Amino acid sequence: MELFSNSYFALFLIILIGFFIGRIKIKGISLDVSGVIFVALVFGHYGIIIPKDFQNLGLVIFIFTIGIQAGPSFFESFKKHGRELTILASMLVVSASFITFLVIYFFNIDKNLGIGLLTGSLTSTPGLAAAIDATDSPLASIGYGIGYPFGVIGVILFVNFLPRILRVNMKDEEKKYLEETMADYPEIISKNFIVENENVIGKNFGDLNIRFMTKAVISRVMHEGKVKLPENDTILHKEDIVVAVGSNEALERIRILIGPETKLEIPLGSNFDVRSVLVTNKDVVKKTLGQLHELSKYHATVTRIRRSGIDLSPSPSSGLQFGDKITVICQKENMKQVSEIFGDDDRQLSNTDFFPIAAGIILGILVGKLSLNFNSFSLSLGLTGGILLVALILGRTGKTGPIMWTMTGASNQLLRQFGLLFFLASVGSSAGSSLEQTFNQYGLELFMYGIMITLIPMIITVIAARYFFKINFLILLGTLTGGMTSTPGLAAVDNMTDTDAPALAYATVYPVAMVILIVVAKILSLL
Repeated sequence: MELFSNSYFALFLIILIGFFIGRIKIKGISLDVSGVIFVALVFGHYGIIIPKDFQNLGLVIFIFTIGIQAGPSFFESFKKHGRELTILASMLVVSASFITFLVIYFFNIDKNLGIGLLTGSLTSTPGLAAAIDATDSPLASIGYGIGYPFGVIGVILFVNFLPRILRVNMKDEEKKYLEETMADYPEIISKNFIVENENVIGKNFGDLNIRFMTKAVISRVMHEGKVKLPENDTILHKEDIVVAVGSNEALERIRILIGPETKLEIPLGSNFDVRSVLVTNKDVVKKTLGQLHELSKYHATVTRIRRSGIDLSPSPSSGLQFGDKITVICQKENMKQVSEIFGDDDRQLSNTDFFPIAAGIILGILVGKLSLNFNSFSLSLGLTGGILLVALILGRTGKTGPIMWTMTGASNQLLRQFGLLFFLASVGSSAGSSLEQTFNQYGLELFMYGIMITLIPMIITVIAARYFFKINFLILLGTLTGGMTSTPGLAAVDNMTDTDAPALAYATVYPVAMVILIVVAKILSLL
């Protein structure tokens, strides 16, 4: 049919049917966006191939948006879970390599074919490049072609069915993950205190430096029935009432410093206003609250910062990020000017600047092409690794001069889905085109070896993660897809949760798995 020769028509038809199939639930299980790749396999089998340019375009956009989103939290996550995840990723790749060695040794499989089978089963293109370089044999590519289809499909099916097999409630795991994350960010509350400590009576806020000493913020002071915002020259008198905002620990320090807690309320007063303001002014992004001298000019106090669903206690050293929602208290006549300092324009949250996206992807491609040359082999990050590394760094940096690297959640999600669908449709049709031919040429035996190399290491890793490391299930899923260097697998997991836990784990273990696999390919070639 002439329409199917039109790659654009075929691409969007695959996406349309894939979405329809992905939404079908059988006993609570659905393929979701992964349905696209299975439809693409069928199209590829019948000779309808989506050009590889769509695959690469989708891959770079998908990986870049993952890195940009994960960047702000990645390095903290690596400090917290890096050792365990590195061990698990190493375990996965080494066990896959050991199974490959056993297949080569006991079943008399050509080692060049076996090395290709290993890289295909782990869907690693950099691994294939290393295998071809080490073996100088076409058998490596053939082995890769045999292992690759199930390497793609197997990981997707495994991560989709694993929650049901282990009877894991994904919502409960999300709740546990969020609780673990929130443990590092105590709840921000407010309490009222009476000034009774003789050591602070008669002293002003500038001398006391209360925010530095207690990590809490004094938002209002009432003296003889009159309410005012605290300033450096504001003096504390006996039986004044102050409103403090901070964590329970910070407020306990306020109690010790100032005096006992009271249930007496301080009325806000008709001349004051409290408002949540959005940080959308690029000029204040990355600046600290202490650098915003205009706040003192308008006698404004920031009492809390809400970022990514978490309330943070502000301090003069608190840096601002685009999209932060801050709570500000000041006199009503000054609120407009204070809001303008931060931007407070929600329309900016829906705008997407493509300049930093293009610049970031170009930087990632260039970094991926850099290589370290050794006597017997060279090592490079490749397309995926280069873009992922650069995106993580840029996401953490946030802003360079006038360039904002971060994106709003809505923009990131839209671009990620766009890239993901293109990638899945192209990679699926490519794998489907050679599936029957490879099966007919090499029979069921090699396919079974590839299935073993894909599945057994993941099972071993799941057992180790659940019973020895006891890591969160969402992090485990990300570790599996990163260890298998499986972008389609990450795509499947990413659609199973609203948290960034899988993406953070994937970004942590992917480079480790890639390097180990390249080294193993070199070692196996020397056997």
